[in-house]
Amino acid sequence: MNKTNHKIGIGIVVGIALILALFIRPKGPIEADSGHRLIMGTFARVVAVAADSSSAKECIDAAFAELQKVDELMSSYKSDSEISEVNRNGFKRAVKVSESTYWVLRKSVEFSKLTGGAFDITIGPLGDLWRSAAEANTVPSDYELGTARSKVGYKKLLLDANDMSVRFAIDGMKLDLGGIAKGYAIDRAIEAMQQCEAAGGMVDVGGDIRCFGVPTRNKEHWLIGLQDPGENFEIPIGTGEPLLVLQLTGAAIATSGNYRRFALIEGKKYSHIMDSRTGKSTNGLSSVTIISKNAADADALATAVSVVGAEAGLALIETIPQTEAILIPAKAGMANQPQYNFIKTSGAEKYMKR
Repeated sequence: MNKTNHKIGIGIVVGIALILALFIRPKGPIEADSGHRLIMGTFARVVAVAADSSSAKECIDAAFAELQKVDELMSSYKSDSEISEVNRNGFKRAVKVSESTYWVLRKSVEFSKLTGGAFDITIGPLGDLWRSAAEANTVPSDYELGTARSKVGYKKLLLDANDMSVRFAIDGMKLDLGGIAKGYAIDRAIEAMQQCEAAGGMVDVGGDIRCFGVPTRNKEHWLIGLQDPGENFEIPIGTGEPLLVLQLTGAAIATSGNYRRFALIEGKKYSHIMDSRTGKSTNGLSSVTIISKNAADADALATAVSVVGAEAGLALIETIPQTEAILIPAKAGMANQPQYNFIKTSGAEKYMKR
């Protein structure tokens, strides 16, 4: 073969390689899905959209690392967490905490003030009382409720910004961040994915969700299914048929309700969400979904609205910018009431996919 033919042959090979590369190269960003994993006492799932599969996986790993950090700091079920340390020693002395934990405590007090105490992380003594009642299958007495309530109240939580410490004004107080820690963890996970330069992503922890950037499968929005309160609660959240679909772009949702977490006492269902003002569980709403700019806000507000009920809850949400609510009253969807009756704020409709 002469030099001319040799050059032509090389040119043909290079040309074919370029054509193949064009066909083989993925079109647009790559999507990676973690699948469901157990963390923070529930199922979590992370979806990342990035330039390539390796980057997408790195973003997922970064997100889960943040979820794990928050769980280690703020879980009241882990004996070595900062919150457990506060619960053990908060009355004896001021307990210094990390910047992250202090931020959540301060934010929680702000929500307590905003909601008139409907959201309150000092609910721990009431939670313990109702768990014991469920084990004994006996409703707590008025005396027991009164005793527990005397140890509850956000005004008895003393925060010192100078050294980021916390202490209790009354012995026997106990913090429970179950109404905000998931949301905060999701926000931190989203920040981690953005720092990894993900083009888009979604973090779902127990049905509380935040998404940002480029949606998956070339869609215009992230599509999030709202769970049917009558669905089998033994399956992972989000794996059943959705009641309706929400379309989100750079937003978060949180759903609270008595359909998954509740206690059966003497044959009656009692929600895990309690009103610190009465000491009793809330049962007026089957499901409360809040749409907000971040997951921590949505998480806390979903709990607060569950406590105050539909009328006061909607009035509250209408006063908060970039925040909407979709409520389902208790008993909706039962045999004698087959159609779900959605109650929603004025701006919620634009998020509901038709």
